[in-house]
Amino acid sequence: MNPSPIQVRSEIGPLRRVLLHRPGQELENLMPDTIQRLLFDDIPYLKLAQEEHDQFCQVLRDCGAEVVYLEDLAAESLTDEAVKRQFILDYIRQAGIHGEKRTGMIADYFAGMSSKNMVLKMMAGIRKSEVRGYGRKNLTDYLDDYYPFVIDPMPNLYFTRDPFACIGDGVTIHRMFSHTRRRETLFARYIFQHHPEYSRIPLLYSPDEEHPIEGGDILVLSPQVIAVGISQRTHPVAIELLAKRLLQEAAGFRQVLAIDIPKARSFMHLDTVFTMVDTDKFTVHPNISRELRLFVLERGEHGRLAISEEHGTLEELLREHLDLDKVTLIPCGGGSPIDAAREQWNDGSNTFAVAPGKVIAYNRNHTTNRVLEDHGVQVLTIPSSELARGRGGPRCMTMPLRRDPV
Repeated sequence: MNPSPIQVRSEIGPLRRVLLHRPGQELENLMPDTIQRLLFDDIPYLKLAQEEHDQFCQVLRDCGAEVVYLEDLAAESLTDEAVKRQFILDYIRQAGIHGEKRTGMIADYFAGMSSKNMVLKMMAGIRKSEVRGYGRKNLTDYLDDYYPFVIDPMPNLYFTRDPFACIGDGVTIHRMFSHTRRRETLFARYIFQHHPEYSRIPLLYSPDEEHPIEGGDILVLSPQVIAVGISQRTHPVAIELLAKRLLQEAAGFRQVLAIDIPKARSFMHLDTVFTMVDTDKFTVHPNISRELRLFVLERGEHGRLAISEEHGTLEELLREHLDLDKVTLIPCGGGSPIDAAREQWNDGSNTFAVAPGKVIAYNRNHTTNRVLEDHGVQVLTIPSSELARGRGGPRCMTMPLRRDPV
């Protein structure tokens, strides 16, 4: 029997396969007037961003991982013309295009493209100037005449961590918090419904659920314990729904730790608060040393969740629930308030482990990287002058599909 193509039971197991998205034309479709709505603070230079991303991919390959791309898997999922037609219609609907004439116009625009080129164009967004005959047809068109896009770009796609997550041998496809990112999950839907290799993966959460959850808030701490951040972008009801499915005996997990973190952009997701770099070492946001509020979700009687509340420092809570004698927290910036503020802005604590004690980090976070090395962690650095402008680090840019056991 072939092993499942999804197998993730830790944050640090030797990486074997990982999914990424190479930044594309969607970055060229960012404008100063729209970047805030599209969750960017600046506009990366595409050519250099792609060169940095390619170097990132090469580091992953050099570590023994197979790199697969979101755009390739999505295109390979369009296995026949009927599936491709439905994919186009679903994309148009999610993009908010209404009316038979407009829908037909956009569908015709895609019809002559190869599956791969079509997926890339969907990600990039569509300018009005690209669609023949797309002019002012009604009052809404006249009012929106200043806006140059038929469909907005998806610039956040190179942060593949957020739209879905691999947990154990299952997958969660998320309802994203921000409306501007909700279209991103369409690609994952089709991959896990139609791709020849990935279509039989157990689905643990669906974007059709009412409450948001995002992958940056999900950390697989061990084969038994999952941590999920109660954050600005992940709702507690979503965590309960996920926990009910994860805590079934077949899934193998015994605890979900719901960690209440500040609801602010600087603490956007749990993986901006801390990431795991070794069996007993974690990088941490410098302002998270205070006492935390944590809820332990476990399997109760008659299929109900048993929920208990705990308080303590992050170190105490991790030591208890991971059954460790000692936990080492390595602060971003090494404890300096100036270095910490600068490097946390560039995701200094958002490292990505390729094996126990071996991580990838942005080269610009040199203070944090030096402190990690002082604690015995091997740090592989990648260039980041453009990638960092999206406000996400190496963990944000990766979605592990397979890891070996620790």
